[in-house]
Amino acid sequence: MKTVKKYLHRYFIEAMGAMALGLFASLLIGTIFGTLYTYTEFEALNTIATYAKMATGMAIGVAIAYKLGAHPLVIFSCAAVGAMSNAMGAIIAKEGGSILKWAATATDGSGVFYAAGPAGAFFAVIIACEIGMLVSKKTKIDILVTPVVTLVVGFIASFALCPIVSYVMYYLGKFIAVATTFQPLLMGIVISVVMGIILTLPISSAAICSMIFSADALAVAALDGTKEGLLLAGGAAAVGCCCQMVGFAVISFRENKWGGIVSQGLGTSMLQMGNICKKPQIWIAPILASAVCGPLSTMLFKIQCSGVSAGMGTCGLVGPIGMISSTPDSVMKWVGIVVLSVVAPAIFSFIFNEILRKMGWVKTGDMKIDA
Repeated sequence: MKTVKKYLHRYFIEAMGAMALGLFASLLIGTIFGTLYTYTEFEALNTIATYAKMATGMAIGVAIAYKLGAHPLVIFSCAAVGAMSNAMGAIIAKEGGSILKWAATATDGSGVFYAAGPAGAFFAVIIACEIGMLVSKKTKIDILVTPVVTLVVGFIASFALCPIVSYVMYYLGKFIAVATTFQPLLMGIVISVVMGIILTLPISSAAICSMIFSADALAVAALDGTKEGLLLAGGAAAVGCCCQMVGFAVISFRENKWGGIVSQGLGTSMLQMGNICKKPQIWIAPILASAVCGPLSTMLFKIQCSGVSAGMGTCGLVGPIGMISSTPDSVMKWVGIVVLSVVAPAIFSFIFNEILRKMGWVKTGDMKIDA
């Protein structure tokens, strides 16, 4: 059991966290530059955005391999594995949803190409990295053996797993898109609460959202008229993440002052994970705030978001920037982004937390962050 926990921590916390950093340094930053280009039309910003997004798979490969403690040749080879697995997937039939072609890279019009994306890269890079490390520095011709083994294993893993991953992500995205289209109130609550909780847990909400709300997922949703539903779900996810970060920053102000506002409101609510383990009641207020703000996003303000931005919250203001990029321009858009990113999470979290304090469930000192 101890060994299982060790590997679960290694792959689904450390490796996934590293994947999020790789996404942040490529796709997410590219999205930010792309948004700035939209409003400034400064061509250099568009060039940076284009190449940053193109490097997504490579950034994921290097980030995961580095975090797993791989040797240099394995890390460099995993850049190619990441690019390969991020791009591979399958052509899925428009009707029936069956896989028409395995590990395809383009469509011939008979179906829709769905790349495995970051999810595929996550699994393929881990396998290639671990196998590559078994031979790394074991022979006198390491400069040839290690890259060859890592790349071949990476290709086999990508070819075998990426279509399966893309198939799963295809139906997950389709379910969320359809469910949000027909039940925006319920899905607004569920997605906002779940993604907010994931953000605070030592799991990468950014990585998960990059898989669920990918460009391919949006393309598939557009075919059956549920693209807006998927984007609304992404908006609810972003709002739920904002509620956790802003919520904890506000309700822990007694203990952490302005430093806590910055570290949690612009950094991460994960800093409260130790306190949550000691006293889970402190988590109730931000979760309830997410439950209130999520449906306000899907039903009233119609906030939209996509990709990795949906899982970032107010970290570096990436979530709000993603909302700005995805939501059609209107007065309600700007009011909604301000209200649901900062104002409402702060107010609702404060109100719920004060109720919990009067009930004796939460006390001053419960949310103190160690310096």
